Amino acid sequence: MSPNEDLAASRYVLLTTYRRDGTAVATPVWIVRYGADLAVWSAGGAGKVKRIQRTSRVTVATCNIRGHRPGPAQPGRADLLDPAGAAAVRRLIARKYAITGRLTLLSSKLQGGLERSVGIKITLGEPATSQRTGHSSATGVSQPPPSRTSYLVKLISSP
Repeated sequence: MSPNEDLAASRYVLLTTYRRDGTAVATPVWIVRYGADLAVWSAGGAGKVKRIQRTSRVTVATCNIRGHRPGPAQPGRADLLDPAGAAAVRRLIARKYAITGRLTLLSSKLQGGLERSVGIKITLGEPATSQRTGHSSATGVSQPPPSRTSYLVKLISSP
């Protein structure tokens, strides 16, 4: 079996995303086949989504529900899907995980709507892009975006 097939057949995978300082953060998630790639589903405000917005570098490994006994990690690139892609991932989750998947999706819908969730496409073996949401400085080095507080201070202090 190929790594894609092994991971897609697994009930849970350990999705590892990376903080700004490079620290790895691993989270067990459900996974489905999404065309030739893989996909997971998450709440839009989840930490993993925020980390993927900064850098697309991820690793994926098979695991159990608690993230224990991970298999070999496969490097890849994660991309957030548009609303239509997220809806497709939700349908695939409902099909693969049967009643558990449907109940989880229903719970998400009741807690704030499915539009607040995102689909994340994972392409194994692809190079990741780093610092997606940065602002270039005069030196060409990517800087983090300005904070909301600095934006508000600038807005209030402008004539």
